[in-house]
Amino acid sequence: MDKKNIKKYISNGIFILVLALFVFVPSAKALLLQGLMQVGLFNPDVKTEKNLTNPTADLKFKDQNGKVVTLNELKGKVVFLNFWATWCPPCLAEMPSINKLYEKHKDNKDVVFILLDADSNFEKANGYMNARKYTMPVYQMASNVPEQIFAGSLPTTIVFDKQGRLSFKHEGAANYNSKKFVEFIEKLRVSVQ
Repeated sequence: MDKKNIKKYISNGIFILVLALFVFVPSAKALLLQGLMQVGLFNPDVKTEKNLTNPTADLKFKDQNGKVVTLNELKGKVVFLNFWATWCPPCLAEMPSINKLYEKHKDNKDVVFILLDADSNFEKANGYMNARKYTMPVYQMASNVPEQIFAGSLPTTIVFDKQGRLSFKHEGAANYNSKKFVEFIEKLRVSVQ
């Protein structure tokens, strides 16, 4: 075999190895998606018109200490709700942007973040958060979830306005620290009830 063919086989092997890495390793997929988010892909489509609906049931969320919070109790606050899992590459890809958004609002009593672990495994979910030094609160569902809110696609992000109305829903990864989305949250936050 000549050197030209050897180089060709080596480059093909490297390409296949890199492709396999992105296909089979969730954190590699997440890293690729994060890069695509940084160049402007995967920005959530925030519509300015008011197409608000009320959820069909009062949602209940449980924290790791067993404390249950209901959506009705959170009226008067903007609620950012994200369904995610530690094994989901798109979920992991959007976490840095969610964390940046959370950091901007964590001391604001008018905005609440609820990250719902789809696997209902506090130990694994909090382990992931701690390993990345995220301080976002992890919850589990403590009630049934209407399909209007979550139909099973991960990640799914919902935002409720201060009246408890569904004002935003996005399935799939997105950059939630984009200027447009940050402005959207701010408009909801300062709106009068």
